[in-house]
Formats: sequence, C-alpha cells, structure tokens
Amino acid sequence: MDIIERAVSVLMHDGLVVYPTDTLYGLGADAFSDEAIEKVYAAKKRDFSKPISIAVCDVEMLAAVSHVDSTMEEFIERFLPGAVTVVVPARTMLPGILTGGTGMIGIRIPAHELALQVIERFDAPITATSANLSGAKDPQTPEECTVPRDLFIDGGRLPGTPSTVVDLVRKEIVRRGAEADAIEAFLRSC
Repeated sequence: MDIIERAVSVLMHDGLVVYPTDTLYGLGADAFSDEAIEKVYAAKKRDFSKPISIAVCDVEMLAAVSHVDSTMEEFIERFLPGAVTVVVPARTMLPGILTGGTGMIGIRIPAHELALQVIERFDAPITATSANLSGAKDPQTPEECTVPRDLFIDGGRLPGTPSTVVDLVRKEIVRRGAEADAIEAFLRSC
C-alpha cells in the first residue's frame, strides 16, 4: 500500500493525516465528518469558535461545497491552485463546526502533487489547517509538526509562507501571505 492509499484509509476512518502543501504542513481530516473535525480541534487545542479551512483538488469540488458567483470564479481561476485560501459562502452539506458559525468557508487548492493526490483519491475535501498547536510556529519542516496524528507524509522542508486568505464576498485580504501584492492588484481591478 503506497502512502496515498494509507492516507485515504486513515481519512476514511476519521483519522488525522499531516500532509505537505505548497506553503506549510497541513492537518487533514474528513471535512464531512464531525468526529474527524473535532479531532482536528482537539489536536491543535483550537477554540471551536475559530473556523477551519478545507482543501479540495479542483474547481469542481470547490463549487460542490460552496456558493461562488462569476466574479469569484474569475478570481479562483486566476489564483488557484496556489498559495491562496478563498473565503466563500459554504453550502449546508459542510458541517457548521468548520465555519465557526459564520456560514463562510475557507478553501484551498494546494499546488502540491501529494496533497492533490490524497484529496483526489479520497474524493472529498479534507481540512487544511496548519499541523501545529494553535498559536505555535507555522510548520515548515517535519520537526515543527507538533500535533498528534495517525499518519505523516514527509515532504521535506516546505516554503513556509502561509497562504494569503481572501474574503471573496467582501473582496478583501484577511491575512497577507504568498502572492499578496498580485492579489491586491487583482481585487482593485474588479
């Protein structure tokens, strides 16, 4: 069984997988399972009022779990896959716990082959929060991944710059990270 198959098996059983992305190490769990999501909050010691982003493998999966209009689609086609998390209205199929009660969901399409393979084979979104305790240093190396997990996928040293978080409803940057200047210029042109 290869590492991708092992990751899918762990996810199918509500387990936690640490996986590499194009930015940092992520903590992945089944984004449709309340039990798995609660494990993510516990592993990170994260407050339940704080939302958790998810990762999808393509624009079709993104559209299946969120409501996006044509302006949002244009942004998504320009910047994803990549080091960007878009905040968009969530569909009701997603557990409310992920949105922190906001009705909005942060979604990434990571530009990292291993992450995309896991999500594609799992055939559903996974959580995309960083693999560290809340408030701790962003995990750029395997040693910095301090959360409990059932499986670790080693991607070596990662770039380490967090994704830029963009609220596509308000058309504003929530957190500056990778590609922030290009994103700002695009938002101004809309």
